[in-house]
Amino acid sequence: MFNLSKQIQPAYGGQAVVEGVMFGGRNYTVTAVRRKDETIEYYEERKQEKPWVNSFKKIPFIRGIVGLISASANGSKHLNFSTERYDVAPGEEDDSENEKQASKLTMILGVAVVGVLSLIFGKLMFTVVPAVLADVLFKHWVTNNILQNLIEGGIKIILLLTYILAIAQTPMIKRLFQYHGAEHKVINAYEAGVELTVKRVQQFSTLHYRCGSSFIIFTVLVGVVIYSFFHYDSLWERVYQRILLLPVVIGVSYETLQATNKLRDVPFLRILGYPGLWLQKVTTREPDDKQVEVAIASFKRMQELDEGKAKEDLVSVSY
Repeated sequence: MFNLSKQIQPAYGGQAVVEGVMFGGRNYTVTAVRRKDETIEYYEERKQEKPWVNSFKKIPFIRGIVGLISASANGSKHLNFSTERYDVAPGEEDDSENEKQASKLTMILGVAVVGVLSLIFGKLMFTVVPAVLADVLFKHWVTNNILQNLIEGGIKIILLLTYILAIAQTPMIKRLFQYHGAEHKVINAYEAGVELTVKRVQQFSTLHYRCGSSFIIFTVLVGVVIYSFFHYDSLWERVYQRILLLPVVIGVSYETLQATNKLRDVPFLRILGYPGLWLQKVTTREPDDKQVEVAIASFKRMQELDEGKAKEDLVSVSY
């Protein structure tokens, strides 16, 4: 989830990981995970971005692409930490080593949906495949490029929903989506200015306008519009156009995401963010109190480090 507060607040954001939540602040990123023995363990890392990277992050339409790449690189470290610390989800019995590895792979596929990793790893697949299917299956009946683009967008949404709903049937992904909901609840509670306790946080919604799930939907919708300005005569021309235009689609989609967040309290205009919220109804679930506790622990630890109230020489700790 990309996070820019509508008030004068730090740019906090996060994502669900395996049995935990990662939050990123101005200077630190922190992941908290729940171990099988019920302890909470942390992975903490200081941001070390080069000045030119920060400069690019201030340029509209460029900042989304740069931020996405940075977040993906950083998020992979936290994902690796959570998968390494992953034992067996509460309530599950011990399995064989092969079954554990298969379960971890399934969880990683789910993380790709709720985190920024999917926006680089999966965007290419969800760009090329729909373009090929729309051309091969419908070119004889629909020759208008704009209508073809609409069909292509519809195929993208169908493939995306099918993928999410398929992996969401596993208990592990359901837990991941619960942690995704916990992450959103904490951000919503923080932005509302309430005390971050489990009871208070649980009162907030699992949906948020700046979620990466919303970003995915916007890349589909924005892509339909942008592709309509470019003519193609063959399937291969259509495919390489889509690939070349990916940075443009991502950059415009990021700005669209930020705009919908700024307009979320404006009557009538708030509906611009509804497509993303609808997708979040699939990628989030109501978390239990223990999952919210982990999300709060991650957020508070990140705040402590950002504000210089915690030791900076820790990599991971448990209690």
